[in-house]
Amino acid sequence: MSDPADAAAALAEQNRQDAALMERMARGDRAAFGELYDRLSRPLYTTALRILNDAREAEDVVQDVFLALWEKAADYEFMRGSAFSWAVTLTRNRAIDRIRMRRRRSDLLARSTPQDLGYAETTDGADSADSLISTERAKHVRSALATLPAEQQEALKLAFFSGLTQQEIAEQLREPLGTIKARIRRGLLKLRDSVALHA
Repeated sequence: MSDPADAAAALAEQNRQDAALMERMARGDRAAFGELYDRLSRPLYTTALRILNDAREAEDVVQDVFLALWEKAADYEFMRGSAFSWAVTLTRNRAIDRIRMRRRRSDLLARSTPQDLGYAETTDGADSADSLISTERAKHVRSALATLPAEQQEALKLAFFSGLTQQEIAEQLREPLGTIKARIRRGLLKLRDSVALHA
């Protein structure tokens, strides 16, 4: 049976080593980043997978978390907690954000019935006031989407109508993941502003 004191000492040493890697990363040390990835990627992936129940999305989350660790390494303070705890918290938060995004997308698609999109007519040939409002809103969204640059349109359509993850879109379009994220973010901001003008 292992000694609790030995286990605590081993954990403390692990935390010190992780903190040292974070310090090296803050100075731009890529080798330290690789070492930290080797140490933490498996438990972080397990955490994300447990929450999301989707291997591809869990991989996306872990990549996002390590990018955040690299970018924010200089902000890490050992006295506030271990690097592992910080990484686990980032992983949980991003995984939960993904679940919320799934729900928002599901709600959006549920509201986007054929009538909302203006493709079907009511059986009596007359639209109700609600139907007319929904049809107008859908027209504004389609019009706003058409004004976006082609690459932003493509990324948004793949994300929201084909249901692809950002990583899958990057692979399909053979573009860097960061480029795809930026296109989707810029496109959504333009859509939001454009649609708000017609609200």
